[in-house]
Amino acid sequence: MTDRDALYAVSPLDGRYAGRTEPLVPYASEAGLMRARLRVEVAYLLALADLEATPITADAETSARLESLVEAFDEAAAQRIKAYETEGYGDRPATNHDVKAVEYYLRDALEGADRELRPWVHFGLTSEDVNNLAQRLLVGDAVETVLLSRIGALESALTTLAREHRSMPMLAHTHGQPATPTTFGKEMAVYAARLGDRRAELGRANERLAGKLAGASGSLAAHHAAYPDVDWQEFSAGFVRSLGLAHRPLVTQVNPCDDLAALFRALAGINGIVLDLDRDCWAYISRGYLGQAASAEETGSSTMPHKVNPIDFENSEGNAAKAIADLEFLADYITRSRLQRDLSDSTVKRTIGGALAHCLLAYDKTLAGLETVVPRPTVMADALEATPAIIGEAVQTILRREGDTEAYERVKALSRGQSVTLGEFRELFDSLDIDEATRAELNELEPTTYTGVADELVDEL
Repeated sequence: MTDRDALYAVSPLDGRYAGRTEPLVPYASEAGLMRARLRVEVAYLLALADLEATPITADAETSARLESLVEAFDEAAAQRIKAYETEGYGDRPATNHDVKAVEYYLRDALEGADRELRPWVHFGLTSEDVNNLAQRLLVGDAVETVLLSRIGALESALTTLAREHRSMPMLAHTHGQPATPTTFGKEMAVYAARLGDRRAELGRANERLAGKLAGASGSLAAHHAAYPDVDWQEFSAGFVRSLGLAHRPLVTQVNPCDDLAALFRALAGINGIVLDLDRDCWAYISRGYLGQAASAEETGSSTMPHKVNPIDFENSEGNAAKAIADLEFLADYITRSRLQRDLSDSTVKRTIGGALAHCLLAYDKTLAGLETVVPRPTVMADALEATPAIIGEAVQTILRREGDTEAYERVKALSRGQSVTLGEFRELFDSLDIDEATRAELNELEPTTYTGVADELVDEL
């Protein structure tokens, strides 16, 4: 894509962010879909040639020639298929049908000794037989090759932060208010663990992608009419599995897409975690708990020269939210089809690449943000020391242990909704009828050390 093309692209995914979304081009572009369709058509033709019932065969040379059409697929091949569809090619008029265009491209590529194979291209198939398989091959590879590795990189970055800062005390906030202290490392470990769980779930959903090859209404009727003695159910299952997909035998003309819906929902769950992380990092930066490495060449604000804005986390948040909306829409919509088939899902499935691209942008931007943040232990410690009321939980719990039935109420009267100092806490301790060991224990409480086993919890990773 030229700079001018990028400037006039309708979508920022192919314009402003084209360089960042490029890893998805082989899996999300129309050319990528053409190549995947061709891969299915070639594999299917070779599978037919292996059937004893059919009068065709494909020796090693023929198989190599056919497979090379897929391996050597390039921009010229994609342009030619597009010509079959929109303008016509050679003696063929425009098909106005994208799958038929691939069929004619393959037929016309069969020359010489391979000409006898031409009638068998797309034999007994409906376009959805090709499309559902091609789409799953592309989505599966995109998730496996591009997205899972990015999610893994995010998990790894969070794990590193968690381990490096496992014991760094930090004021926690519940309901936006100061709460029992935590450690910065433990909070990063929470996100790493969540991503690890969901990444495994996404991997399982990807492994469960299931394809169908069942003809126009899901009954293999044309195949059975041509060769009633062939076990087409066994053939269909074997062929689909040979592509690396699970087999779905009970279908209409369309694959019900419950498998894709499960995968999209798993991805949406991951994006929800990323969005949550983005917002927390934004808040930590806002409070000064995290600093950001600044580039001297960059501009933070067009009017305020001092600013270093958390733009990576903000950009990721927007893309994660957009991806969630797109993925949930896709998961909901593609599982529905009027009677045995309607085409409303066809145009919707063309937006799958866009949803995956917003995922990729979100993950890369969050990763960029994490690589630039620098925890500020002094700021975190200052915030803790300025909020001594947070030891109130420990105070009332220790007093309860000692049998004080009014422990909670004592601390509440001292601290709720008002400023309280450590000195005032110690005055309370001196007034209580408790043994000296317990009084000493209470006097040792400090906001910066009241973090429980937060550091040890990082080991759960």
